[in-house]
Amino acid sequence: MASDDSRKLLIRDFLTKAGWGEAHQNWLGQDASTRYYARLTRGDETAILMDAPPVESGICLPGMSEAERAATGWNALSRLAASRVDAFVVIAGHLRSLGLRPPHILAHDSASGLALLEDFGLEREFARLIERNEADEVDLYTKAAADLAHLHTTPVPETLHHAGEHWHILPFDTVALKANSDLYADWLHQYDPRARMSDADRARWESARDALIEQAESFPREFTLRDYHAENLLWLPEGRIGLLDFQDAVLGWDAWDMAMLTQDARRAVSEVATEAAISSYLERSGKTESSFLERISVIGTLNALRITGIFARLVKRDGKPRYNDFMPRQQLMLARNLRHPAAADMRAFIAETAPFILEADS
Repeated sequence: MASDDSRKLLIRDFLTKAGWGEAHQNWLGQDASTRYYARLTRGDETAILMDAPPVESGICLPGMSEAERAATGWNALSRLAASRVDAFVVIAGHLRSLGLRPPHILAHDSASGLALLEDFGLEREFARLIERNEADEVDLYTKAAADLAHLHTTPVPETLHHAGEHWHILPFDTVALKANSDLYADWLHQYDPRARMSDADRARWESARDALIEQAESFPREFTLRDYHAENLLWLPEGRIGLLDFQDAVLGWDAWDMAMLTQDARRAVSEVATEAAISSYLERSGKTESSFLERISVIGTLNALRITGIFARLVKRDGKPRYNDFMPRQQLMLARNLRHPAAADMRAFIAETAPFILEADS
């Protein structure tokens, strides 16, 4: 929650102007970025305050060189929105225009990093509903894949406009893919002594990595939400899927969103739910299974390498041991993606430098 007096005053003034100045605030905590959330109660009404202080490194602007992006910081290098409220507002407007269900934006102040959002309700996330046996996993994943198919078959302009704001939808390009996948090479061997990464290994890594990226760059591009998984998807009482955490959307690939959905690092998606989701997606998008499976292997491998590296760094550098719990499943997802012939070079590299990853799939 807001910790300094100036921030508290800014929030008070924002809520007062929005008509929620007297509401009770129940702070819910920080998510994986710098954002904090509070549930506001005003009589029988509730809303969510998103507090996203603009303190992260700058965003990637169109036309930035790789050197400029590196100098600006990780968000520019990786083409992340840096928790920008304007990105959230604009992309929410775009999703709503397509018939999808982001929260309504009740008020926002992009310069201050504040937004007042519709409250989707407590514990409606896919992951929580499935844990409590309050919803059918196959049904939820089938519906989530159908929504993705609708999203991915809709053209997207390079710049979106909504509520007086604009946001550029940039490609998830080679620079961003290298920076993200290199997290594996930088951190796994520091996390797990069974993994090897000599100078010679690093050169081989770059060759295998670049082969995957070259394939990825040849695939058709589509609007990609990037964090489409069971903790960001909610099943609403109205019978629709509520969307969260979409501000990092890019021009990426269908397989990225589908890999995030079906290869979830934090929960084991059943084989039957995975198959149902893919079938639903292919049926509604009209795409062919063989080409899709190639894409999900290549893109899924790049994504799994990224997440493996992130978890290793979170444990080793940031002292967050709870991510140890997710590593076995994450390595299994990586191994399964490496089965496809399209990932053969990376599979050979992993077999030599970290064979225990492939053993997870034996």
